[in-house]
Amino acid sequence: MKNILNIISVYALSLISIPALSFTGDKPLTKSEKSPDKPVVTEYSVKNTGTDELSSEVFFTVLDTKTNELMEVPVRDYIIGAVCAEMPASFSEEALKAQAVASHTYALYQSMTSKDDKSLMGADFSNDPAKYQAYFTDEEIRRYYGDKYDEYYGRICAAVDEVADMILVYNDEPIVAAFHSMSSGMTESAETIWGQKIDYLVPCISSSDTEAPGFSESYTFTDEELRSRLLVRYPDLVFSGKHDEWFSIDSRSESGTVLELTAGNTVISGTEFRELLSLRSANFEISYAGENKFCITTKGYGHGVGMSQYGANAMAEAGSGYEEILKHYYSSATLKTIPTP
Repeated sequence: MKNILNIISVYALSLISIPALSFTGDKPLTKSEKSPDKPVVTEYSVKNTGTDELSSEVFFTVLDTKTNELMEVPVRDYIIGAVCAEMPASFSEEALKAQAVASHTYALYQSMTSKDDKSLMGADFSNDPAKYQAYFTDEEIRRYYGDKYDEYYGRICAAVDEVADMILVYNDEPIVAAFHSMSSGMTESAETIWGQKIDYLVPCISSSDTEAPGFSESYTFTDEELRSRLLVRYPDLVFSGKHDEWFSIDSRSESGTVLELTAGNTVISGTEFRELLSLRSANFEISYAGENKFCITTKGYGHGVGMSQYGANAMAEAGSGYEEILKHYYSSATLKTIPTP
């Protein structure tokens, strides 16, 4: 497979503000909150073995970044831990199944593309959510769910067991199963966000996202806060004239992502602006609010590429099965059954 995506920067806790989490399992600990905005994707090959042979591995090797030790995690346990960390257990069963397939596929892809990463010490990937998919051990799951552990853990185990032998493929290879919390009403293309076309990561309607909790978020910055944040990346930036002339949005994608904006004497991409200001998404409006303050309002949460988790849940609640959900968000990919260990 060709190299379809290069990491440009790591998107993690430093790039967005995360509210305090309660251990109820009701709040998504989504990829858009806990792991890279840009998935790690590099060139690899399976040496003509096809994806069926992947199932001969009965575990994933995970580097515990807290202890620097390698954990051998059975495939089933890893998928369960990933779903627990990435999607609320209170979501509909078919949405949980869709997340399980996406998480399984993501893990397989990463295990095939990380072999040359010496920092992993031979692991398939780490449990560092700033670089890879979020993953909870059983101890972390118990702490996260608290009194609802038996109920929520049981729901996720049941969903995972239904689809444990299913992955998403394109040209018979595991796909980059990107996902995010919620789109702006239409998902984004990988080409817009990461600069390279990927046939199965293209925009699709996800209108129910506009009704999701936290869809719109407003931020207030003083003029000095904005200036200092932007100067970190653009030391030659100069603002002049009236405050309401400091910023202008120059172009947007079809899905609403800001492609370019002008800040003073400097043109900045929407994704860079989002990163520098720790915004929930790159679909935003900016206006001068008076008294040396600016208001920025975002739509959606996350990079917007691939499956919307809230959109998947809305589809499930409307009667769609996990197959339909996955087909909607990864339109050119197909489901494939692989032998389970």
